[in-house]
Amino acid sequence: MSVLRRIGMALFAPVLAVVVALVISSLVMAALQVNPLQVFEVMLDFGETPAQQVTAIVVIVNRAIPLFLAGLAVAVAFRMGLFNIGVEGQYRLATIVAAAVGAAVALPGPLHVLLIVVVAVVVAAFWAGIVAVLKVTRGVSEVISSIMLNFIALGLASYLLTGPFRGSEEGASIISTAEIPESGQLGGINAIFGAIGLANPPRQLYGFLPIAIVVGVVIAILLNRTRFGYDLKISGLSPSAASASGVDARGMVIKTMLLSGAVAGLIGLPDLLGTTHSYTTDFTAGLGFLGIAVALLGRNRPLGIAFAALLFGFLDRSLVPLQIADFPASVVTIIQGTIVLAVVVANEIARRVARRSAERGSGQAPAPVAGDGGTGPDQTPGGPAGPAGDLDQRQGARA
Repeated sequence: MSVLRRIGMALFAPVLAVVVALVISSLVMAALQVNPLQVFEVMLDFGETPAQQVTAIVVIVNRAIPLFLAGLAVAVAFRMGLFNIGVEGQYRLATIVAAAVGAAVALPGPLHVLLIVVVAVVVAAFWAGIVAVLKVTRGVSEVISSIMLNFIALGLASYLLTGPFRGSEEGASIISTAEIPESGQLGGINAIFGAIGLANPPRQLYGFLPIAIVVGVVIAILLNRTRFGYDLKISGLSPSAASASGVDARGMVIKTMLLSGAVAGLIGLPDLLGTTHSYTTDFTAGLGFLGIAVALLGRNRPLGIAFAALLFGFLDRSLVPLQIADFPASVVTIIQGTIVLAVVVANEIARRVARRSAERGSGQAPAPVAGDGGTGPDQTPGGPAGPAGDLDQRQGARA
């Protein structure tokens, strides 16, 4: 298959999903007596002055950074056929602990930031590790256990915020942890706008952006260019075949969930280190669940996830302009929801098109590819042919 054809097949599903989502959203808006063309015009209006336009771009990128990390965390598990729904609880719990530790110590700048990052990564990886241990030792579905642990994590975070980690005064309208000292904060990187001849906007571009890019590159190399990535894929396709070839499929479940959780621990840090400098009752929520949509739209590839994160960042940025123009902000939710539904269908269509194309070329059905975003029986996270089904069957056999 040529390079252009592979690129075309990779882009087919996400582009189809976005187009279908826009069509469905337009029909829904028309049924609600809202002019979809006017809505899209407002969404695409970045302002009249260069400063306003660059500010709009900064808002989109700042929102896309945590969404990109959330998509990566979900995609790591997806590539092995695991469904880590617990990303929401993992990053929320990791962020509040990291905020409390960061506010309690005084270290030189780089070491202070590094400590906060390490604490967040360790806490989230530990929380995700509970899911993995329950799966490999007791055969508990990671979907069920991660959902339950989400509630426990959010409840624990609420207790810590109102109890031991509380830094705000009694009677404050917004409860928060103590503020992280300046040495533990990441300044903006707006200097790059001046370097490329653009206006310097009043809003700061998160200094966590280079770290997120490095994480994306490392994950891409780890999954596609290392033995670990190969073992992860083969374990997701067939744990029994992986074990026969010397791969510890159960061990790979634990390693994969630990890695997924570690990446999830970074999700709240762009906001924490860039703007809020403390964990509050109104800290950004829902990024873990949006990460599932971002990962699916990006077909579990870091580059695709980056573009999907920018799209969702663009949609979130559109909320304020739509409200100012007296359009219901729910249209953004409608578009996001239809994208999630459309991407599942589009991925399945793309998988079947690729399979038929390969059959015509080779005369036989191709082997399934782990983590391509498909929803067939060989691709469903935790499905019968994946590690969850294999482990559950073995647990049942022992019982």
